[in-house]
Amino acid sequence: MIDLYTAPTPNGHKVTVTLDEMGVDYNLIAVDLSQNEQKQPEFLKRNPNGRIPVIVDRDNNDFAVFESGAIMLYLAEKYNKLWPADMQERSQVMQWLMFQMSAIGPMMGQANVFYRYFPEKIQPAIDRYQNECRRLFEVLDRRLGESTYLAGENFSLADIANWCWVRTWEWSGVSPEGLNNLQRWLEQVGQRPACKSGVTKPERIKDPDELVKHARNMVQR
Repeated sequence: MIDLYTAPTPNGHKVTVTLDEMGVDYNLIAVDLSQNEQKQPEFLKRNPNGRIPVIVDRDNNDFAVFESGAIMLYLAEKYNKLWPADMQERSQVMQWLMFQMSAIGPMMGQANVFYRYFPEKIQPAIDRYQNECRRLFEVLDRRLGESTYLAGENFSLADIANWCWVRTWEWSGVSPEGLNNLQRWLEQVGQRPACKSGVTKPERIKDPDELVKHARNMVQR
C-alpha cells in the first residue's frame, strides 16, 4: 500500500493523477499547508525540505520518496506503467518531465506569487513571469503540433506533469489563446477519467479569496 501525503496543488495533483491513471490503491493523507503541517518534525522525517507530496511505500520497508517528479518515476518503475521500455521513447518522457520540473512549474509558481499572492503588485515581476510562462506554453504548442502527446503518440508521465500545471493557466494570468495544439491537448488530457478524478484530491478550498489568503500567508513565512 502507498501512503500519499499531499495537498491540492499542481505538484500534489501530479501524484494523485499518476496513481489514478495506474489504477493503484493508495491511502491519501491530506496535509494542511495553512497550518504548517509540512514543517512538523514527523513530516520532515519523510521530506527534509518540508514540501508536499511525499509517498511512503509500505510494501517496500516503509520507503519514503519526496519530490513530485521523483515520486512519479518511482511509481512508473514499481508498476511498469506510463513509462516506455524503448530507450529513446523513455528519454523523450524524461525530457518533457524535466521541462515541467525545471521550467513550467517554477515559472508558473512565481507568476502565481506575484500575480495572485503578494499584496504589493510589482508589475515588472508579474510581466517577467507571465511572459516567460507564455513563451513556455508556445514551446509546448510547437511540440504538440508534431505529436499527439508530449513524448510521442502515447500518453505518459510527461503529459500528467505538464497538464497538472498548465491547466491552471488562468490562476497564473497566462492565456493559451491562439495556441491551438496546446488547447487541443489540454482538452484531450482533461477528458481522461483519471485526470478528472486526480485533480479533485484532496478537496480544495473553493473560495478564491480564501485560497489567496492561505497562500499569501504561506509564501510570506
